[in-house]
Amino acid sequence: MSGEHEWTVARYLATRLEQLGIQYLFGVPGDFLGPFLTIMQSTTKVRWIGTPTEMGGGYAADAYARVRGADADPDKDEVGIGAVAVTYGVGAFSLLNTIGGAYVEDVPLIAINAAPSYEQWLNQQAVGLLTSHMSPRRESNLDVYRQVTVDAQVLSNPGLAPWQIDSAITACLTERKPVYLEVMEDLWHAPCEPPQGELRSHERVPTKRNEEMLAKAVEAAVELIGKFGTPIVWAGEELVRQRLEAELSEFVQATRMQFCTTVGAKSVVSERHPLFAGVYNGKASLPEIRETFKNAGCRIGLGTWSTSKNLGGEQSIGDDWIVAARGGVSVGATYFPEVRLGRFITALRNALQGQTFPADHFALAHAAGLDVPATTAEFLESLSTDRYPEELTYDSFFEHVNHFLEHQATGGDPQAPSPFTVVSDAAFALIGSMNLRITERAGFLAQNSWLSIGYSVGAATGVALGRQKPLKRPLVFVGDGSFQEICQELSTHVRHHLRPVVFVLDNEGFYGIEQMLVSPCYYKDKPSDGADFYNVLHPWRYEKLAEVFGTDKDRMHGYELTTHTELESLLLDIADPGNDINHAPILARVRLSRHDYPRALQYKIDEKCLAAGGGPARG
Repeated sequence: MSGEHEWTVARYLATRLEQLGIQYLFGVPGDFLGPFLTIMQSTTKVRWIGTPTEMGGGYAADAYARVRGADADPDKDEVGIGAVAVTYGVGAFSLLNTIGGAYVEDVPLIAINAAPSYEQWLNQQAVGLLTSHMSPRRESNLDVYRQVTVDAQVLSNPGLAPWQIDSAITACLTERKPVYLEVMEDLWHAPCEPPQGELRSHERVPTKRNEEMLAKAVEAAVELIGKFGTPIVWAGEELVRQRLEAELSEFVQATRMQFCTTVGAKSVVSERHPLFAGVYNGKASLPEIRETFKNAGCRIGLGTWSTSKNLGGEQSIGDDWIVAARGGVSVGATYFPEVRLGRFITALRNALQGQTFPADHFALAHAAGLDVPATTAEFLESLSTDRYPEELTYDSFFEHVNHFLEHQATGGDPQAPSPFTVVSDAAFALIGSMNLRITERAGFLAQNSWLSIGYSVGAATGVALGRQKPLKRPLVFVGDGSFQEICQELSTHVRHHLRPVVFVLDNEGFYGIEQMLVSPCYYKDKPSDGADFYNVLHPWRYEKLAEVFGTDKDRMHGYELTTHTELESLLLDIADPGNDINHAPILARVRLSRHDYPRALQYKIDEKCLAAGGGPARG
């Protein structure tokens, strides 16, 4: 065993994690990983959070990095970062999906893969002896992780290990993407040099050519705004990842431009901001905001990722578009490479100094004869109501939750901080929850580009542990198909007393979004049967899982909700901090009709089914 004051590779890596501000390491243990966890526990304050699945551990680390990054101080060059650890082969391949999502969505993660010893690899090379989890291809794990990380290292030499660890972590901080460290088992106790200095990101220093390109991009942008007029800003994901909330606020305040956000940038600033105009999600937006956004003179995308899910097939780069994202700026059909987002926002604001563009885009669209509310305030207020039908529907459920968040969750004080962070899964849950009005910055979390179903349940673990001061309970919305992927992560919530509120949207055991994408006319015709067979799920009594995962000592509460009266009763209990149910996780099954869907997806039915005859599916 390593001495308490001896520096080993295990202690070195654990210490670097601690220095990064990582308080929790997530994952699934194994014999190759055990020695590292023992040394980490005894030499640092980093604590192990074992999860039932590698995917759940990866989702938790991903969400932990997101909320820690959102809460970090940008003036101190802090970067939220997460870490997950698994065992070679079976564990690493199970984790791969979650690291792929973090890579696509710019989430800094450290993936640690505990591998067989160097001696075991020599045996395999010499006589073909395979130990547990080994592949005959020695670089099989490394090869796949190279596709979804910005740096991937195999640590087999203790003399080189400190340099490899520091190099990978520096790449993670700089690129804000995952890195991979595969550590052979016999290195954990191997001696090495102690850590030297502090690891930090190394941003690219602008060159003279970059300055020239920035100036040209700004000049072209000002010209386009002057040509088309009445601009509206579309705030995107990179503002969140790069902590550019202040730059966005200063820009819209100086120019008086209204702004929407993508789903991935939802709550980049408080949605009580006086210039906020809703969430624009392309064709998959509420029709009111879709028509209003398209009616603007020009659109300015700041940090927006043009994905099929946030555009719904609509073209994002047209003659009347400006889009600054992914290291460059498009102004109409002209592209300016190597232009940093933060510098562009500031430079464009300065170039427009003295010019303001005050406009209520809903009022303009209404005056143009479009079927939209007369003002932005009227539109935003319409997203919340206290008048509901008897039975729950997707839209009425989220309208009810919106009313709860605005009027009940904070004890009736609209200025009080919310006790929740909303965590949404993919599919109908995301389409419904995107219009919740989040009053706090970074109060909404979703994997809106990679869209791995089940993400939200594992992510709730990372959110709860990453936001303890002040405490923010995860408020989770997940479809039944997504939930069945990863329901066992509820046990982590119970075990660590994390107290999320998980709403499982049960549309009678059915992959609703897949049916909508493949055959949307099902929702127009509403047959008693006839859904594509592969979209049908086995029905579960989800609320009973509270009895499975809870114990006499560590409880969990389960509820079945069919009506708004039942939902209101539960929400009132959740809003009461003295109620006993709030001392444990809550699982609520929301029963919905198989033929129901969020109205933001009405366009799919209109496009595919009206040509075949008949009217809209909804009146």
